[in-house]
Amino acid sequence: MAKIRLVHRCTECGTAHPKWSGKCLTCDAWNSLVEDFEGGDEPITSLAAGMALVPAGEPTQIGKVDASVGHPRLTNIEELDRVLGGGLVPGSVTLLGGEPGIGKSTLLLQLLANMSGTTLYVTAEESAQQVRMRAERLGALRDDLWLLPEMSLPHIITAINTVRPSLVVIDSIQMIADPDLGSTPGSVVQVRGCAHRLVQEAKRRHLPIVLVGHVTKEGGLAGPRVLEHVVDTVLSFEGERHHALRLLRASKHRYGPTNELGLFEMTEQGLVGVPDASQLFLADRRTGVPGSVVVPTLEGQRPLLVELQALTNAVSGGAPPRRSAQGVDPGRLSMLLAVLERRARVSLSSHEVYASVVGGVRLTEPGADLALCLALVSAITNTPLPADLVVVGEVGLAGEVRQAAQISRRLAEASRLGFTRAIVPANSPDDLRGIKLQRASTLNEALTLAGMPQ
Repeated sequence: MAKIRLVHRCTECGTAHPKWSGKCLTCDAWNSLVEDFEGGDEPITSLAAGMALVPAGEPTQIGKVDASVGHPRLTNIEELDRVLGGGLVPGSVTLLGGEPGIGKSTLLLQLLANMSGTTLYVTAEESAQQVRMRAERLGALRDDLWLLPEMSLPHIITAINTVRPSLVVIDSIQMIADPDLGSTPGSVVQVRGCAHRLVQEAKRRHLPIVLVGHVTKEGGLAGPRVLEHVVDTVLSFEGERHHALRLLRASKHRYGPTNELGLFEMTEQGLVGVPDASQLFLADRRTGVPGSVVVPTLEGQRPLLVELQALTNAVSGGAPPRRSAQGVDPGRLSMLLAVLERRARVSLSSHEVYASVVGGVRLTEPGADLALCLALVSAITNTPLPADLVVVGEVGLAGEVRQAAQISRRLAEASRLGFTRAIVPANSPDDLRGIKLQRASTLNEALTLAGMPQ
């Protein structure tokens, strides 16, 4: 019997070290070593057997490659298809991560129930009875949905051979173990080895496989970084557990864009797509409140109107004032505070500053710069912005207001929801109806147009 020994394995590259150190000697990653157990003569028979199943590749002229195999299949869940660029591609492996209790299992059970053909749900964390009860609540009971409560990878592959499904969901990859790998479930060796074997099975069978991944307390996917590299798509399911709204994003997608956003609402019947997201984000908005402004933004091809809020509070004493940003890049907030003080003579150095995007949306594009500046000035001067106003534009270090992408689409959405005024960059297009454009070439001009005291 092989002797079991304790090693410290890097979660980034998988290298084993005999003792812990702050830095991996192979990939130079800091604080990436975790405890793991392995056999003294750790076998690799599972990985070798998996590679033996894949036929040897032959060079092919690129024009003769059959592109029809890579066409996505609709999942019949509109918001999921939006993020995936049309659906699941045969032979692809998708990794879905999210906080515990956010609704990952609910989303995937609905996916299995909506996909055409035979599907297989491998549940390694819940009992078959628990999944059956959830399926009854979601109306997902169907004869061609097969359930397998199993943690052993060889048994899972045997079930795939028996059922021959058109889609496999494994919940979760951290609970799956291969006895040949000589390590505990959830370890770097097991997660890496099982993921590689499942990717090989997916490519060989042209079978889409969806893996559920645990997340760390920092919000990143648990396990080795190679897990994210080896899969084709990485999805992130986000939202507050105590709120109904859920957001689905793709941080990696080999078959399409990664900037699309899927929106769901958690109900008693499961997750329901949100077709009119702007109306939902602005449903509870209070007008006439200082520090509040509406921003027309773009998430992929979808225009959204979201509320951006700012709050300032004077502090006394020698402690440095706090800066807090939710849904806004903290570095971008610090830069705009410096631009306001230097170019517009608005000093916030003695105030705590809080900035938040309502609804859990992240504003990562620079087109929200001008709106954030106006919200900050509105908050510190206690002057509310007009209720029918939207603001869009990038702010440079010189205080200039720069163009944002696809302003026409943004403002068309604002006009649809009843907004009549917009502060925009000076070179914005003129072919917009139903909304009055107020053009600003500098930050000071924008503050004047918004009626802010200076």
